[in-house]
Amino acid sequence: MPDAYVFTRYGGPETEALVEVDRPVPGPDLLLIAVRAAGVNPVDWKVRTGYRRTGETGDREFPAVLGSEASGVVEEVGEGVEGFAAGDEVFGSTVAGGYAEYALLPAAVAAHKPAELSFADAATLPVAAATAYDGIRQLDLPSGATVLVTGAGGGVGAAVLQIARAFGLGAVGVASEGKKDFVESLGAVHVPSGPDWAERARAAAPQGIDGVYDLVGGDVLSEAAPLLTDRTKLITAGAPTEDVERLGGARVARARNAAVLEAVAHLVVNGDLNPHITETFPLDRAGEALRTVEDGHARGKVVIEVAR
Repeated sequence: MPDAYVFTRYGGPETEALVEVDRPVPGPDLLLIAVRAAGVNPVDWKVRTGYRRTGETGDREFPAVLGSEASGVVEEVGEGVEGFAAGDEVFGSTVAGGYAEYALLPAAVAAHKPAELSFADAATLPVAAATAYDGIRQLDLPSGATVLVTGAGGGVGAAVLQIARAFGLGAVGVASEGKKDFVESLGAVHVPSGPDWAERARAAAPQGIDGVYDLVGGDVLSEAAPLLTDRTKLITAGAPTEDVERLGGARVARARNAAVLEAVAHLVVNGDLNPHITETFPLDRAGEALRTVEDGHARGKVVIEVAR
């Protein structure tokens, strides 16, 4: 039986375990892949605590496999699947977890992996890079405009800064002092986070800030809003809908389609987007990988690689 890293109930890290599970069977419109790599994201540990994504209903079955994105090789295709066949190299968001030897992907929101793209890099794209891409498209700023990004030192933030540059935008990244070199290496102006960060941001962008992409929420989101003259250019992936709408902005609207995955893969292949994988772990050390992200110390992306 294949291995998977799961959580057995809602709670903290003590609920996690590496266990043997049945190999998944692809139902209609699904792909079964032999996982080569899985991205690690903050949403993974949040789901373990009981967090529900927008629109998610029903009770979760335990043990539940952790993870939201994966890349690998198609083993089987479910009924009704077109455009994919066994042996294809693919990547996408998972149906029920990606920290495993095998995972299921919805065929409608999976993409073929370009040969020039590594499995590890591909596994980082469905959540962080696609969220970044969707948000930059949603802001719809003209070339030469300036976007401010809060939480700029994490996986999504790093992708936002790079995609903004690829779209011809200037970028200001708010992150801890320890991430200054990293943020600046992505072509952004770094603003240290902490008290009075908004005033520092004003000084760093005397030409004005045309859009805000928030990845933090809370007080940081509230402090970011007055930096804009047009609040419709305030978006967040770090706060609830009601919080940002109260300030005149909106949540990032996720497209969740193959076209976005193909677009971000193209950016990587062309050298416009570097996923900045900073640490990789084997499947039997998936807990360590998740702790790295959960503790807030990750810079860039963390990936779990599955040996074959």
